[in-house]
Amino acid sequence: MIYVVEDDLSIQELECYVLKQAGFDVRGFGEGKEFMAAVMRELPELILLDVMLPGDDGHALLKKLRDNPQTHRIPVVMVTAKGEEFDKVQGLDGGADDYIVKPFGVMELISRVKAVLRRTQTSQPLTKLVCGELSMDTQRHKVFAQDQSIALTHMEFELLEYLMRNQGIALTRERLLDTVWGMNYLGDTRTVDVHMRTLRVKLGDASQYLQTVRGVGYRMEAEDAKENI
Repeated sequence: MIYVVEDDLSIQELECYVLKQAGFDVRGFGEGKEFMAAVMRELPELILLDVMLPGDDGHALLKKLRDNPQTHRIPVVMVTAKGEEFDKVQGLDGGADDYIVKPFGVMELISRVKAVLRRTQTSQPLTKLVCGELSMDTQRHKVFAQDQSIALTHMEFELLEYLMRNQGIALTRERLLDTVWGMNYLGDTRTVDVHMRTLRVKLGDASQYLQTVRGVGYRMEAEDAKENI
């Protein structure tokens, strides 16, 4: 399913028609509120997002999508008449996967959509992660230890997800800080240690999988993997 967010009805109908002819299921929206409500009911494969919209504009909607753990991986193609370099950079830096300037050819639209889908679907990370009796569902933003749900803050979740995606690898505090918090974060590596302590408390017995690597940082590893070393 592809969602088209475009307040100009003639353009919205054209985009929907072209995509349907190309074999896609499509749904159109004229403003952001109805669109965001639909996204939370059913996640689309891709979103075509206009910038100039009533209410929240395209950049504001894109930020909401990228800030929400349930929607932050949905590919978004900005479709707008604003074609200056600054506008393109703003959209791409905000998390858009591509940027199409109006007016555009129908073949270009289909080609861009297919290219983004190929790129994002082939690189789509696993959404179910497991380490021993600890499991994570990244789409639902949930963590379970021995089938008991564990409530984590956003950054605790991001830190645990990165550790679980890199099981068996010793990760330095600097790498964790740069990857999870971002290279522009002004704090120091003590932030990582603080979050690791709170993670261990919240995970209870499952905290055994979080290992401190002396002089390096941290590593996540299941008990059975350690026994085979």
